[in-house]
Amino acid sequence: MRRAARLFEIVQLIRGRRLSTAAFIAARLEVSLRTVYRDVADLAAQGVPIEGEAGVGYRMRPGFDLPPLMFTIDEARALVASVRIARQRLDTGLATHAAAALSKIMAVLPAAARAAADSVAVIVPRLPGDDALRARLETLRHAVEGRRKVHIAYRDLKEATSERTVRPLGCVYWGDTWTLATWCERATGFRNFRVDRIEALQMLGSTFRDEPGKTLADLLREVDAERRPPGAA
Repeated sequence: MRRAARLFEIVQLIRGRRLSTAAFIAARLEVSLRTVYRDVADLAAQGVPIEGEAGVGYRMRPGFDLPPLMFTIDEARALVASVRIARQRLDTGLATHAAAALSKIMAVLPAAARAAADSVAVIVPRLPGDDALRARLETLRHAVEGRRKVHIAYRDLKEATSERTVRPLGCVYWGDTWTLATWCERATGFRNFRVDRIEALQMLGSTFRDEPGKTLADLLREVDAERRPPGAA
Protein backbone atom coordinates (compact mmCIF):
# COMPACT_ATOMS: atom_id res chain seq x y z
CA MET A 1 0.00 0.00 0.00
CA ARG A 2 1.33 3.43 -0.94
CA ARG A 3 1.99 5.79 1.93
CA ALA A 4 -0.65 8.31 0.80
CA ALA A 5 -3.27 5.56 0.73
CA ARG A 6 -2.11 4.29 4.14
CA LEU A 7 -2.44 7.76 5.68
CA PHE A 8 -5.93 8.04 4.26
CA GLU A 9 -6.88 4.65 5.72
CA ILE A 10 -5.49 5.60 9.13
CA VAL A 11 -7.70 8.70 9.17
CA GLN A 12 -10.73 6.62 8.21
CA LEU A 13 -10.04 4.04 10.92
CA ILE A 14 -9.66 6.70 13.61
CA ARG A 15 -12.73 8.60 12.43
CA GLY A 16 -14.88 5.48 12.47
CA ARG A 17 -14.26 4.46 16.08
CA ARG A 18 -14.49 6.07 19.49
CA LEU A 19 -10.92 5.01 20.25
CA SER A 20 -8.44 3.23 17.98
CA THR A 21 -5.25 1.77 19.39
CA ALA A 22 -2.04 1.66 17.42
CA ALA A 23 -2.14 -2.14 17.65
CA PHE A 24 -5.60 -2.20 16.07
CA ILE A 25 -4.49 0.09 13.22
CA ALA A 26 -1.29 -1.88 12.66
CA ALA A 27 -3.22 -5.14 12.43
CA ARG A 28 -5.77 -3.72 9.99
CA LEU A 29 -3.14 -2.24 7.70
CA GLU A 30 -0.58 -5.03 8.20
CA VAL A 31 2.21 -2.66 9.19
CA SER A 32 4.39 -2.31 12.26
CA LEU A 33 3.51 -0.31 15.37
CA ARG A 34 6.47 1.94 14.63
CA THR A 35 4.99 2.76 11.22
CA VAL A 36 1.65 3.67 12.82
CA TYR A 37 3.30 5.91 15.41
CA ARG A 38 5.25 7.71 12.69
CA ASP A 39 2.26 8.12 10.38
CA VAL A 40 0.00 9.44 13.13
CA ALA A 41 2.67 11.93 14.17
CA ASP A 42 3.00 13.09 10.55
CA LEU A 43 -0.77 13.48 10.21
CA ALA A 44 -0.93 15.53 13.39
CA ALA A 45 1.93 17.71 12.14
CA GLN A 46 -0.07 18.35 8.94
CA GLY A 47 -3.02 19.65 10.95
CA VAL A 48 -5.23 16.56 11.17
CA PRO A 49 -6.89 16.91 14.63
CA ILE A 50 -5.93 13.52 16.10
CA GLU A 51 -5.98 13.28 19.89
CA GLY A 52 -4.40 10.57 22.07
CA GLU A 53 -1.05 8.92 22.41
CA ALA A 54 0.83 5.70 21.86
CA GLY A 55 -0.21 2.97 24.29
CA VAL A 56 -3.59 4.56 24.99
CA GLY A 57 -5.34 5.08 21.67
CA TYR A 58 -6.31 7.74 19.18
CA ARG A 59 -9.52 9.58 18.36
CA MET A 60 -10.55 12.36 16.01
CA ARG A 61 -11.84 15.66 17.31
CA PRO A 62 -15.48 16.19 16.26
CA GLY A 63 -16.19 18.10 13.07
CA PHE A 64 -13.21 16.92 11.04
CA ASP A 65 -13.94 16.32 7.35
CA LEU A 66 -11.53 14.78 4.90
CA PRO A 67 -11.83 15.72 1.20
CA PRO A 68 -12.45 12.71 -1.05
CA LEU A 69 -8.94 12.56 -2.51
CA MET A 70 -8.82 8.85 -3.13
CA PHE A 71 -11.31 8.39 -5.97
CA THR A 72 -10.01 6.31 -8.84
CA ILE A 73 -10.39 7.64 -12.38
CA ASP A 74 -13.26 5.23 -13.04
CA GLU A 75 -15.00 6.27 -9.80
CA ALA A 76 -14.63 9.93 -10.75
CA ARG A 77 -16.07 9.22 -14.21
CA ALA A 78 -19.01 7.42 -12.63
CA LEU A 79 -19.70 10.40 -10.35
CA VAL A 80 -19.65 12.87 -13.24
CA ALA A 81 -21.92 10.67 -15.36
CA SER A 82 -24.34 10.19 -12.45
CA VAL A 83 -24.61 13.91 -11.73
CA ARG A 84 -25.07 14.74 -15.41
CA ILE A 85 -28.00 12.35 -15.55
CA ALA A 86 -29.41 13.47 -12.21
CA ARG A 87 -29.28 17.18 -13.04
CA GLN A 88 -31.69 16.67 -15.93
CA ARG A 89 -34.09 14.45 -13.98
CA LEU A 90 -34.19 15.96 -10.49
CA ASP A 91 -36.02 19.06 -9.35
CA THR A 92 -34.15 22.35 -9.63
CA GLY A 93 -33.09 22.52 -5.98
CA LEU A 94 -31.63 19.03 -5.81
CA ALA A 95 -30.00 19.43 -9.23
CA THR A 96 -28.25 22.59 -8.03
CA HIS A 97 -26.98 20.88 -4.88
CA ALA A 98 -25.79 17.87 -6.89
CA ALA A 99 -23.79 20.14 -9.18
CA ALA A 100 -22.29 21.99 -6.20
CA ALA A 101 -21.26 18.72 -4.54
CA LEU A 102 -19.63 17.53 -7.75
CA SER A 103 -17.71 20.81 -8.05
CA LYS A 104 -16.26 20.29 -4.58
CA ILE A 105 -15.20 16.76 -5.45
CA MET A 106 -13.66 17.82 -8.77
CA ALA A 107 -11.73 20.60 -7.05
CA VAL A 108 -9.75 18.17 -4.88
CA LEU A 109 -9.13 15.47 -7.47
CA PRO A 110 -5.64 15.09 -8.95
CA ALA A 111 -5.35 16.81 -12.33
CA ALA A 112 -5.30 13.58 -14.35
CA ALA A 113 -8.40 12.19 -12.64
CA ARG A 114 -10.21 15.53 -12.99
CA ALA A 115 -9.49 15.73 -16.72
CA ALA A 116 -10.51 12.10 -17.33
CA ALA A 117 -13.74 12.53 -15.34
CA ASP A 118 -14.70 15.78 -17.03
CA SER A 119 -14.28 14.23 -20.50
CA VAL A 120 -16.47 11.17 -19.81
CA ALA A 121 -18.57 10.43 -22.90
CA VAL A 122 -22.00 10.72 -21.24
CA ILE A 123 -24.17 13.57 -22.53
CA VAL A 124 -27.66 14.14 -21.15
CA PRO A 125 -29.71 16.76 -23.02
CA ARG A 126 -32.35 18.65 -21.13
CA LEU A 127 -35.87 17.58 -22.01
CA PRO A 128 -38.01 20.30 -23.61
CA GLY A 129 -40.87 21.72 -21.60
CA ASP A 130 -39.88 20.15 -18.26
CA ASP A 131 -39.59 23.37 -16.20
CA ALA A 132 -43.12 23.04 -14.85
CA LEU A 133 -42.55 19.39 -14.01
CA ARG A 134 -39.32 20.19 -12.14
CA ALA A 135 -41.03 22.95 -10.16
CA ARG A 136 -43.86 20.56 -9.28
CA LEU A 137 -41.36 17.92 -8.18
CA GLU A 138 -39.62 20.40 -5.90
CA THR A 139 -42.90 21.34 -4.23
CA LEU A 140 -43.81 17.69 -3.75
CA ARG A 141 -40.38 16.85 -2.34
CA HIS A 142 -40.73 19.62 0.24
CA ALA A 143 -44.20 18.33 1.09
CA VAL A 144 -42.85 14.81 1.63
CA GLU A 145 -39.98 16.08 3.77
CA GLY A 146 -42.26 18.36 5.80
CA ARG A 147 -45.06 15.78 6.16
CA ARG A 148 -47.46 18.32 4.65
CA LYS A 149 -50.71 17.26 3.04
CA VAL A 150 -51.23 18.25 -0.59
CA HIS A 151 -54.39 19.01 -2.55
CA ILE A 152 -54.12 18.05 -6.21
CA ALA A 153 -56.21 18.38 -9.35
CA TYR A 154 -55.49 15.29 -11.43
CA ARG A 155 -56.23 14.10 -14.96
CA ASP A 156 -55.82 10.37 -15.43
CA LEU A 157 -54.93 8.41 -18.58
CA LYS A 158 -58.63 8.20 -19.51
CA GLU A 159 -58.84 12.02 -19.27
CA ALA A 160 -61.08 11.82 -16.21
CA THR A 161 -60.42 14.64 -13.75
CA SER A 162 -60.62 14.60 -9.97
CA GLU A 163 -59.50 16.55 -6.92
CA ARG A 164 -57.97 14.83 -3.94
CA THR A 165 -56.23 15.55 -0.67
CA VAL A 166 -53.31 13.19 -0.22
CA ARG A 167 -50.47 12.40 2.13
CA PRO A 168 -47.35 12.50 -0.10
CA LEU A 169 -45.06 9.59 0.78
CA GLY A 170 -42.37 9.75 -1.90
CA CYS A 171 -41.51 10.60 -5.50
CA VAL A 172 -40.67 7.57 -7.65
CA TYR A 173 -38.70 7.77 -10.91
CA TRP A 174 -39.47 5.12 -13.53
CA GLY A 175 -36.90 6.04 -16.19
CA ASP A 176 -39.13 8.38 -18.17
CA THR A 177 -41.93 9.19 -15.72
CA TRP A 178 -42.14 10.49 -12.16
CA THR A 179 -44.99 9.32 -9.95
CA LEU A 180 -46.12 10.49 -6.54
CA ALA A 181 -46.77 7.71 -4.02
CA THR A 182 -49.51 8.74 -1.60
CA TRP A 183 -52.07 7.76 0.94
CA CYS A 184 -55.23 9.16 -0.63
CA GLU A 185 -57.84 10.38 1.83
CA ARG A 186 -60.63 10.18 -0.73
CA ALA A 187 -59.87 6.56 -1.63
CA THR A 188 -58.74 5.68 1.92
CA GLY A 189 -55.87 3.72 0.41
CA PHE A 190 -52.55 3.96 -1.38
CA ARG A 191 -52.62 5.67 -4.77
CA ASN A 192 -49.92 6.63 -7.27
CA PHE A 193 -50.24 9.72 -9.45
CA ARG A 194 -48.16 10.63 -12.49
CA VAL A 195 -46.57 13.97 -11.70
CA ASP A 196 -46.89 15.16 -15.30
CA ARG A 197 -50.67 14.66 -15.09
CA ILE A 198 -51.12 16.73 -11.95
CA GLU A 199 -52.74 19.86 -13.32
CA ALA A 200 -52.64 21.88 -10.11
CA LEU A 201 -51.36 21.34 -6.61
CA GLN A 202 -51.40 23.17 -3.31
CA MET A 203 -49.31 22.32 -0.29
CA LEU A 204 -51.65 22.61 2.68
CA GLY A 205 -50.92 23.89 6.15
CA SER A 206 -52.04 20.64 7.77
CA THR A 207 -49.42 18.02 8.53
CA PHE A 208 -49.63 14.30 9.08
CA ARG A 209 -47.85 11.70 11.15
CA ASP A 210 -46.94 8.18 10.17
CA GLU A 211 -49.76 5.84 11.09
CA PRO A 212 -49.68 2.04 10.94
CA GLY A 213 -50.81 0.88 7.52
CA LYS A 214 -50.41 4.30 5.88
CA THR A 215 -46.64 4.71 5.53
CA LEU A 216 -44.25 4.37 2.61
CA ALA A 217 -42.87 1.20 4.21
CA ASP A 218 -46.40 -0.24 4.26
CA LEU A 219 -46.86 0.64 0.59
CA LEU A 220 -43.57 -1.02 -0.35
CA ARG A 221 -44.52 -4.14 1.58
CA GLU A 222 -47.84 -4.22 -0.24
CA VAL A 223 -46.12 -3.91 -3.62
CA ASP A 224 -43.63 -6.61 -2.69
CA ALA A 225 -46.42 -8.96 -1.65
CA GLU A 226 -48.19 -8.44 -4.97
CA ARG A 227 -45.03 -9.31 -6.89
CA ARG A 228 -44.25 -12.40 -4.84
CA PRO A 229 -45.05 -15.71 -6.57
CA PRO A 230 -47.97 -17.67 -5.07
CA GLY A 231 -46.82 -19.82 -2.17
CA ALA A 232 -43.55 -17.91 -1.67
CA ALA A 233 -42.67 -17.07 1.91
